[in-house]
Amino acid sequence: MTSIAPRFSCISWNIHRCRGNDGQVDPGRIVQVLADEIWAEGVDALILQEADEECPPHAGLLDIAAIEQVTGLKYAHVDVARRWSAGSHGFLGVILFLHPGLTVEAMTLLDLPGHCHRGAVVADLARDGMRFRLIGTHLSLGQGLRWAQMRTVSQFMFRSGPRPTVLVGDLNEWRPWGGLALSPRLLGTAFKGPAKGTFPISRPILPLDRVLATDPARVLSTHVLDGPGIRIASDHRPLAAEIALQ
Repeated sequence: MTSIAPRFSCISWNIHRCRGNDGQVDPGRIVQVLADEIWAEGVDALILQEADEECPPHAGLLDIAAIEQVTGLKYAHVDVARRWSAGSHGFLGVILFLHPGLTVEAMTLLDLPGHCHRGAVVADLARDGMRFRLIGTHLSLGQGLRWAQMRTVSQFMFRSGPRPTVLVGDLNEWRPWGGLALSPRLLGTAFKGPAKGTFPISRPILPLDRVLATDPARVLSTHVLDGPGIRIASDHRPLAAEIALQ
């Protein structure tokens, strides 16, 4: 009898600090579009980028309780130690919402190198005896900085011990093969997954937003979401993915 590998599903979305294509900053619209066009039952995690203000103290922008109500997920940053500051909702704009059935064994905030302040949120998770790692991040526009930032992430993974790892977020890498930032030779591990266009919003041809996994995890599918609200609410389209963890 063939066993089925444990599955993990997620949605990644760069919400552009709630500034839509009409120039309006509207946090309520983000929640409404999430409810109407993005959210689906059974999704295990929502990873947002550019969800806090850009400049220190990186104040939060969203109605966290409303997102929890829409998704049924739990905000993962209740502890102030899991965000930039008491006034932030996440870490440098990265916010995780997780299924109540997931146990957070540890959460680490990685301050990534570069003059444009970027970060990663690393959550070591467990469910039904399966332990894995989820990394939400937003990398820099510059290739050299992206390599340095991913090198920081991979070195943390090496020091923390092996786990199946799912990397999610706006990687700002337009080349499907990932360039230097995702080079297995330079990082010491291979991040694998499809590359589908999510940017620009009106005609997405650049695969800036990615869901990738390290062995033995495997990305089974990704789907770029679309809708009239999505096209006005941000400059990126959301990306949904399903992953087999082993």
